[in-house]
Amino acid sequence: MIRALAVALALAGTANAAPCRQALVLGLDVSGSVDAREYRLQLDGVASALGNPNVRDALLATRPAVVSVLIYEWSGPDDQRVLVPWTDISGSATIDEVIDQLASTARRDASPGTALGAAMAAGAQHLSQRPDCAKRTLDISGDGKSNLGPRPRDVKNNMAGMGITVNALVVTLDRPRPVEGSDAGNEDLAAYFKAEVITGADAFAETARGYADYEAAMVRKLLRELAGLSVAQLTADQR
Repeated sequence: MIRALAVALALAGTANAAPCRQALVLGLDVSGSVDAREYRLQLDGVASALGNPNVRDALLATRPAVVSVLIYEWSGPDDQRVLVPWTDISGSATIDEVIDQLASTARRDASPGTALGAAMAAGAQHLSQRPDCAKRTLDISGDGKSNLGPRPRDVKNNMAGMGITVNALVVTLDRPRPVEGSDAGNEDLAAYFKAEVITGADAFAETARGYADYEAAMVRKLLRELAGLSVAQLTADQR
C-alpha cells in the first residue's frame, strides 16, 4: 500500500506531460574483454529483447503512464557513450525506433579498462535527470570485475538513499580470455556483482551463459523489472 501510494503520488505530480511510471537506464559493457562479435550480440540482444512480445506488452501496460529508457555503453573511467537518449515509450512505434537506433549503432574505439564503478556513477547521473519518475532503475551489464576507477562498492554506498535500484546482467563465459586482468568466465562473477554492485529495493542479478544467451537473459531481466502495479491498481489504491 505504501509503495502504491508513493507511485500514485508521483504519477499525479506530472500534470503537463505523460506521467512517468519508471525510468530505466541500461549500461552496456564494451571494455576490452568484449570482442566485435560479442559487441554485436549484446546490442542485437537488447534490441531483440525490447521487441519481444511479452516485453513490449510490459513496456506499454500502464499507458498513459510511460516507461522512459536511456541506453549507454561504458568501458574506462571517462569512457561512456549514450546510444539512445531519454525516450518515453509511448507506443509500439517508439519501441521500434529504439530498436532501429541500436541496430544502426557501430562500435567505436574505446579504452579497454573495466571501470564498473564509474559506469554506475554515470548511470546514477542519468537517472538524476528524471526525478519525476515513480521508479528509477539502473541496469549494468558486465563480463568482468572492475579494474579501474572508483570501487563499485564505494559508488554503491554513495547511492544509498537516492531511491535508485541497481540490477545487473552478469555474462559468464565458458572459455578463458587472453585479456590481462579479466575475470570473465569465473563462476564467482555473479557473486561479485551481488556483493559489490546491486543495491536498492528488490535488486537482483540475472546471469547470461555467454553472449549467445544475452538476449534470453535480457528478456528475463526486463520482464522482472517491468512487473509492477497497473494504473487501474494505483487508481483503486487512491480511493
